[in-house]
Amino acid sequence: MKKSALIARNQRYAQQVNTLLADMEKYTGEMLNRKPADGGWSAIQTMHHLILTEELSLAYVKKKMSFNPEFGKTGPGALWRGFLLWAYLSTPFKFKAPKTVSDESLPASATLAETRRRWQDARDAWSDFFEQMPEETAALAVYRHPRAGRLGWTQMMSFFETHLGRHEKQIRRALKTG
Repeated sequence: MKKSALIARNQRYAQQVNTLLADMEKYTGEMLNRKPADGGWSAIQTMHHLILTEELSLAYVKKKMSFNPEFGKTGPGALWRGFLLWAYLSTPFKFKAPKTVSDESLPASATLAETRRRWQDARDAWSDFFEQMPEETAALAVYRHPRAGRLGWTQMMSFFETHLGRHEKQIRRALKTG
């Protein structure tokens, strides 16, 4: 993957996030923070889960890259793991989130403005990272998903997009059933 294609993919994902946030403006703070009647995360908590996923992913990538380790190029294994991750997230089954992005790390309540600001900070950090990233890094499998293992940037962006799509359904259910 070329760096310019990665930047474009990141911009496309940022637009998906912005569209979701804009759509949430029609709901009150009470509605966004209300947990569904059948349990689970509120709409705001689900958004914070997505934000945490991005923040922790960037922290991991930066830490790994700071050691100047040898990363392999994205190959068939990363492509296969990326496909399996996409298939896993595309099923209707519920999965337990990793501890770092689960209940204990989510706010009990937050405003949409706070949520937007934090998500925009995460998005800006990713954009800055990709802009400053050396061109040759764009072809490497640097990202490590907790369940899928080492992935390339394309698979990571696909994960972010699929993860957002999966949880957007959860957000909409929370707003209907709360």
